[in-house]
Amino acid sequence: MRKIVSIVIPTYNEEENVIPLHGEVVKMFEESLPLYDYEILFIDNKSKDTTRDKIRFLCSQNKNTRAIFNAKNFGHTNSPYYGILSASGDCAILLCADFQDPVYLIPKMVEEWENGYGIVCGVKTKSAERRLMYFLRSTYYRLIKAMSRVEQIEHFTGFGLYDKSFIKVLRDLDDPAPFLRGLVAELGPDRKVIEYKQEKRRGGKSKHNLYTLYDYAMLAFTSYTKFGLRIMSIGGFFMSVICLIVAFVYLVLKLTNWDDFPGGTAPILIGLFTFGSIQLFFTGLLGEYIMSINSRVMNRPLVIEEERVGYEEVEKNKGEME
Repeated sequence: MRKIVSIVIPTYNEEENVIPLHGEVVKMFEESLPLYDYEILFIDNKSKDTTRDKIRFLCSQNKNTRAIFNAKNFGHTNSPYYGILSASGDCAILLCADFQDPVYLIPKMVEEWENGYGIVCGVKTKSAERRLMYFLRSTYYRLIKAMSRVEQIEHFTGFGLYDKSFIKVLRDLDDPAPFLRGLVAELGPDRKVIEYKQEKRRGGKSKHNLYTLYDYAMLAFTSYTKFGLRIMSIGGFFMSVICLIVAFVYLVLKLTNWDDFPGGTAPILIGLFTFGSIQLFFTGLLGEYIMSINSRVMNRPLVIEEERVGYEEVEKNKGEME
């Protein structure tokens, strides 16, 4: 029986890319992986352009193409994760819709999968993005790796192959706030790393901004490090000791030099603003951990589906088998 490889492609306003990317994937299977069946699964995060119309067209033209349309935009972490969980193949490959993840690496990933690796990670060693952005990402990865209690994979964006056995593990987790990169490092089986150069986005505009990047960074920070809580505890202790020492020295100087050592308001204001700003920083950091806990306690669904397209034949085949 031929194995099925699922290609999961998350989309949001990718009208310029979905048709050419679909064409490249189909061509790749026909030329490089003719012994495998395939499933191309688009999961759309409530696009506002013509992306959905073009995906519908692709589903009507290719019986192996399917789509899940989300009822709303559920974010850049939940939607791809839900797409992987919805894949029906023997393995699933997560692929960005903007051509930054190279399609030509898919046959190599499948080859390593057949060699026994449950996960094959695409790790970028170079990038066509701005050097400053790449430097900041590299610094972030190194910091998380240094602070995390779990091994982290540097410059791993999620592009990779996941065996169905690992996907079952992800389903059983039932995590409402998943951090896929961390889960791969923490719970994944033996993995193979394939290095590549990340190209520029071929069409459209990037959906990532400072806020989404910060959101993703804090998800990793609160999920896989205790560093923030530790620095609050340790830093708070040392600041308390410093405050007591300063207060004692100030008292002694005042008592021994009553007339020559005026109290003044400057030391009070400096201390007030200094320790007030430290408290605000620690309170905000604590709030990030609380928000992470809150999202998991509420246990809301990853996404709400509005519609499925291209599943009619699948349901028909299931009915005939039953």
